[in-house]
Amino acid sequence: MSDFKQQYQTEILPKLQKELGIKNVMQVPKIEKIVLNMGIGTYVASGNKDFSSLRNDFALIAGQLPKIQNSRKSISNFKLREGMPVGMTVTLRGERMYAFLQKLIAIILPRVRDFRGISAKSFDQEGNFNFGIKEHTIFPEVPQTDVVKPHGLQITMKFSGGDKAHSKALLDALGFPFTK
Repeated sequence: MSDFKQQYQTEILPKLQKELGIKNVMQVPKIEKIVLNMGIGTYVASGNKDFSSLRNDFALIAGQLPKIQNSRKSISNFKLREGMPVGMTVTLRGERMYAFLQKLIAIILPRVRDFRGISAKSFDQEGNFNFGIKEHTIFPEVPQTDVVKPHGLQITMKFSGGDKAHSKALLDALGFPFTK
């Protein structure tokens, strides 16, 4: 078990339970999964059929191979045909999720130039948190010399509990950098 996960289970969750006034341990909000998405539709539509470098970069970022998402129908205005690759997605759970979260909070977000924090307005109705990163090159695993074009990355954190305030309290306890 990683140090971050152990700290999360032994220190953060009991402290959060006491802060939120929750009696049952099973009602404390927990992170269920982290989903990473990268759109490659414009890259493929511009004539580049080989997106293996993006796939390899995404695999280095997530720690596992991404699933390629293909288009379900043709849209002529976007020069999109049915079955063309339009995105990649990775779902992280367990140890990989905690490793990615620790890396995101401690290394990647502080590395961003002129970083002032992430807006806390990105919670949806169920208490899940969504935010985007404009360039995937901020991750130290991505070799800077091989990058053809920087791509954006969307990160979704799914929480149990279903309450915005509880989810934000959990991210605050983890040390997530929100704007002040």
